[in-house]
Amino acid sequence: MSVKLIMARESLPPSDTGPSVFLAGPTPRADSVPSWRPQALVELARQWTGPDLPELTIYSPESRGGRRAAHYDDQVDWETDARERASAILFWIPRDLVHLPGFTTNVEFGLDIGTGRAVLGCPPDCPAPERNRYLIWVAHRHGAPVRETLADTVTAALTLARNAPTTR
Repeated sequence: MSVKLIMARESLPPSDTGPSVFLAGPTPRADSVPSWRPQALVELARQWTGPDLPELTIYSPESRGGRRAAHYDDQVDWETDARERASAILFWIPRDLVHLPGFTTNVEFGLDIGTGRAVLGCPPDCPAPERNRYLIWVAHRHGAPVRETLADTVTAALTLARNAPTTR
């Protein structure tokens, strides 16, 4: 019933180590913009309960201590590898074209939607909800869960993680 957090560019475990969730979505670029990921981590730990649950690994593309990657390729390679290893890929997109545009997130969603491991969360009260309309359509087209709250998005991602095969 424990949770292990692995942050950007930290060593990744083998892909068959148990259930895992990647926290995909826009990352704040300015210190004045709060990240949504701490709330997601709290919610994941709160919901990952029950008898005999294995350790849940959470991959976060944010850096421990806010240290940015020295090389762009290092960050992108790590994120790609971590998404490939994850049992579930939780996309939370509180679209804000000024502070959290999520343009890279759009591409990652397109790459990952066909895996059957993507969950899409789009809050209707975000600054630009109309900019998520196509992603929602694509998710429905692929049969991926679409949720409107972070708690419900976490629930859907954990359902995928619990039911994922132990090896891919």
